[in-house]
Amino acid sequence: MLKSLDGAAVRRWAAICCDELAARRDEIDELNVFPVPDQDTGSNLLATMQAGLDAVLRDEGADGAAGSTAAALARGALMGARGNSGVIVSQVLRGLAESWAEVSERGGWPSGHRPRVGGGRTLGGAALRDGLHRAEELAFAAVSDPVPGTVLTVLQAAARAAAQIGSDDLCDVAAAAATAAAGALADTPRQLAVLARAGVVDAGGQGLVLLLEALLVVITGRSALRPVTSVVAPRSGQALQVVREGGSAEYEYEVMYLLDGTDEGRVGGLRAELCGLGDCVVVVGSGPPAGGGPALWKVHVHCSDVGAAIEAGVRAGRPHRITVLRFADQIRTAEQGRFVTEHAVLAMVSGTGVAELLRGEGAVVVAATSTVPELLAALVGTRARAVTVLAGPGTATRVAEAAGAQARQTGQDVVLMPTASPVQALAAIAVHDPDRRAAEDLVAMTEAAAATRRGELTVAQHEALTWVGRCQPGELLGLVDGEVVLIEQDLPVAARALVDRMLSVGGELVTVLLGQQAPDGTGDVLAEYLHSAYPEVEVVVYQGGQPDGVLLIGVE
Repeated sequence: MLKSLDGAAVRRWAAICCDELAARRDEIDELNVFPVPDQDTGSNLLATMQAGLDAVLRDEGADGAAGSTAAALARGALMGARGNSGVIVSQVLRGLAESWAEVSERGGWPSGHRPRVGGGRTLGGAALRDGLHRAEELAFAAVSDPVPGTVLTVLQAAARAAAQIGSDDLCDVAAAAATAAAGALADTPRQLAVLARAGVVDAGGQGLVLLLEALLVVITGRSALRPVTSVVAPRSGQALQVVREGGSAEYEYEVMYLLDGTDEGRVGGLRAELCGLGDCVVVVGSGPPAGGGPALWKVHVHCSDVGAAIEAGVRAGRPHRITVLRFADQIRTAEQGRFVTEHAVLAMVSGTGVAELLRGEGAVVVAATSTVPELLAALVGTRARAVTVLAGPGTATRVAEAAGAQARQTGQDVVLMPTASPVQALAAIAVHDPDRRAAEDLVAMTEAAAATRRGELTVAQHEALTWVGRCQPGELLGLVDGEVVLIEQDLPVAARALVDRMLSVGGELVTVLLGQQAPDGTGDVLAEYLHSAYPEVEVVVYQGGQPDGVLLIGVE
């Protein structure tokens, strides 16, 4: 039972949220009848949370604190938010992040500051209560015309229950919020006639309940969420077809974009202008970024004049990542038989030996030089609902990002996990478990890769000045985590010096990948040295076949 939250707990929460939303996406999509019956709320919430989790896993500046991890989660969710529900959830995450960022985990609340609701000196129940209160403020401020019986009602119930619970215990506050949210969700059909006619609860509200239940799972250590009821009345067996409410029947398109280069005043003018063009207007910000810099805004509107909505954004700032969906085209096609597995790992690598090692561990392997169309074909060919892509730096990462974006448009969940070296890809695939929840598996692989120190022995191609002196063409360069640490003439001497340097800070397993330039016997000589000098360390040597470099070393 957790008494307070740290960065690892927030990361687990995001992973479980993604898994639960993936498992219940179809169910939530079918509930979606308000504000428009486009049947995509589950998909939008999943895409939003997955974008947040992806940002957390790629955040190199994470310091392990709940506040900074939640900030990365919130900003990633805002940038990847899809649909009205996704934008609102991004504001819920922002509210938690802003509140938690104010807590000094070593000294409690900063001098002169008191929580908006409650108190406390650790990131426990008081901080969660304050975060839900801030989330409620931001979410209601984001919506131009709040309607009872929606996700906002569910959030409000959770925040008020957290405020009223007479305890600062983290589990007590989380349980009160989740229970109240579930109760408010069950009441949504009595507040919104369209839900009552369809015999369902609010789709966005159910997504929020799942998020709160997932947080309770992290705190309590339970293995599963409590059941969440979605259908509240017998259905007629017919498809959910209702008249759009809130005036949306006259509007044909959903327009969304990110906006920067603006300020609060111009954003206020943009919001007013969009309200004159359509409805379901949501304009939300990321808040002040850590380290300064301009804020980022997400804009959402239902309208018929797409050009006018975008031109309004141009007048207010710099719109980008513009997406336009036509409601008439939002009829879902059956996915039965499309996906045959839940989760797959696809690796982009060079070297026949490395490729065979990864295939042997269950990964789908493509060349690191694959083009966007080639990689997209490989992603579709996995027939997996969720795919984790292991991509090296540079061009491979850019190709993976472009192909992944296209695959997501077809309903496939693709997450990029950059790896700086094939040894990190091997460490990641070693802990891959296809029976584990996809998001949890992604977290495990990311942590394994990050815990692997990487070394490389390569031949200098030209004269250059390095951190350890000037090298000449043909000399051997030893690198640790991308930085040159030694220059040598003799291969065995260089290899021994490199592993000594890497093992000086500890290690239990050394993995050696021999490149095409490695002379015969290199692996045997290095393995013999390691067995003699470090008998407690396990050593594995493989023919990697990578075209560049003499050998790669991973230390775990």
